[in-house]
Amino acid sequence: MSSPLIPIFDGHNDTLLRLIRAEPDENDSFFRGGRGHIDLARAQAGGLSGGFCAVYVPSDPSVPYAYVPGELPPVLDLAYTQRFSTAMTALLFRLERESQGQLMVVRTAAEIETCLQNGTFAAILHYEGADPIDVELNQLELLYQAGLRSLGLVWSRSNAFAHGVPFRFPSSPDTGPGLTDAGKALVKACNQLGIMLDLSHLNEAGFWDVAKFSDAPLVATHSNVHALSPTSRNLTDKQLDAIKESDGMVGLNFAVAFLREDGESNADTPLATMINHIDYLVEKLGVERVGLGSDFDGATIPAAIEDAAGLPKLVDALRESGYDDASLRKLLHENWVRVLQKTWK
Repeated sequence: MSSPLIPIFDGHNDTLLRLIRAEPDENDSFFRGGRGHIDLARAQAGGLSGGFCAVYVPSDPSVPYAYVPGELPPVLDLAYTQRFSTAMTALLFRLERESQGQLMVVRTAAEIETCLQNGTFAAILHYEGADPIDVELNQLELLYQAGLRSLGLVWSRSNAFAHGVPFRFPSSPDTGPGLTDAGKALVKACNQLGIMLDLSHLNEAGFWDVAKFSDAPLVATHSNVHALSPTSRNLTDKQLDAIKESDGMVGLNFAVAFLREDGESNADTPLATMINHIDYLVEKLGVERVGLGSDFDGATIPAAIEDAAGLPKLVDALRESGYDDASLRKLLHENWVRVLQKTWK
């Protein structure tokens, strides 16, 4: 029998992308059940009380492009990225309006804490890649006023600000140059506004540039341990040391290709593999700097979890591995609230 649910706040999901691709498919809805990993009923069943809701812009279908494994996709057109991201952002606010108080777009850590207490799904507006932002940063100001509180400089492609890591295994994350001058200005602007910077998908040179130019905690919302799974998407021990020094944190990515030592996208991956990554992160960072960053609706996850309703299985596995309730509360939500309190204005 599962133990009583501890509220879970999650570092990353791609549910908005799934839903916008499904519209107007009435069989895939946040409120009436869905085909992916998250809908309201399954979130409530699994104790998922909120998280970073990603606005991610896929490649432009009108532009011919053939994916080459291990290479970065092409840079996106600004006008296209702004149209697509605006539609996804509007979808999140539409969900808030239609939820009758069951979902709230949060802008402060206090609002997250209130949602965790009263059962409202707390959604952070997060942009997974700064592709829709102009180099003059006018769009950044508008998005902040709309509710943007977390920004990944890149997805795994290049843009005007930085360079992502290609999906390579095995590979170091040291795959290209660091931030552009515009990227350095973007980092400083986010610091001033109180927008959290997400380092997942950023290459190693960019990571070290952010560490140099940012005065906020270093955070990777959905990344794992390179020493356990040597993919370009994971973090080296040296990067983990820098995250600890900044009092930042890492959210465990459930994507099996970033968990497994063989890099295979095989859903038959035991929960013990996830625990190994969490144990390693806790040893390197401390239990107060580790959380979850599921990548729900954006990745192949272990079959043992299946979807948001299966999260208690991971929690029970953590408890069986020796994590007490105080540590579990930190891993499941308190650490996210802590790092956001330090980052947001």
